[in-house]
Amino acid sequence: MYSAIAANKRNTVFIIGMFVILVGALATWLGYITGYGSSAFMIIGFVALYALLQYFLAGSFAVAASGAVEITKAQNPRLWRTVENISIAQGMPMPKVYVINDEAPNAFATGRDPNHAIVAATTGLLSIMDDKELEGVMAHEMSHVKNYDIRVSTIVFGLVSAIGVLADFFLRMAFYSSNSRDRDNNLGPILILVGIVAWIVAALIGPLVSAAVSRQREYLADASGAEITRFPEGLASALGKLKTYGRPMRRPSSAMAHMYISDPVKPSVAERLFSTHPPLDARIKRLNEIGSKF
Repeated sequence: MYSAIAANKRNTVFIIGMFVILVGALATWLGYITGYGSSAFMIIGFVALYALLQYFLAGSFAVAASGAVEITKAQNPRLWRTVENISIAQGMPMPKVYVINDEAPNAFATGRDPNHAIVAATTGLLSIMDDKELEGVMAHEMSHVKNYDIRVSTIVFGLVSAIGVLADFFLRMAFYSSNSRDRDNNLGPILILVGIVAWIVAALIGPLVSAAVSRQREYLADASGAEITRFPEGLASALGKLKTYGRPMRRPSSAMAHMYISDPVKPSVAERLFSTHPPLDARIKRLNEIGSKF
């Protein structure tokens, strides 16, 4: 189990590290051949600032987009006590607890750190999970907070956005160069070429990297959740029910799909390449393998 957690952390660091190198190399190369390097890095700074804003508002956005309603202990003692017990066992602050009125079984967690955490479950999930399964699901969600997954996803979001903005910037500069008498018209084709390269990276490679990081974080949360409960079979059983009874949510949001324990959108076969979640069968298999090592 501990080796699985360590492997997922290493994979995430490796993927993000390679993508950071790619973004830095692309920006440096573009600046060198065009002379607009300072502008390129100003754009990246702007995107980083935008990603930081998203980071601090992630919780509010998730609650508003999902229609979640905050509850007290008296309103749903079963869910509240499950979260409270995990918080005490892990030495974490008690997060705010929300319920989403939706028959589709699902749950999510968000928060930039354990002091600003939110966990939510749908009414559909609460109705089909037994106590051990619910504990497994909540341990998975609180592992996302404990492992600072929102921070990781925000970094990836900023990198992908930076490349997208860079691509648009250099394509616009190519158009400006080709219509300007004061500039060397030979620069236009170069700007078009590098702009297209950046667009390909943003449109294809970026989403693949983002999805890969998200899938690694899901595996990590599964392993961490099993470590918390010491009962991987509970989460494995819960994932089995999500596979059997899962369906799209009434208010699905692709922008926050990575926050849920199961994809709330249910992508088509073609879209699964960019899915933020690994297949449920693969997750269940890993949890069963972890359980056999206890």
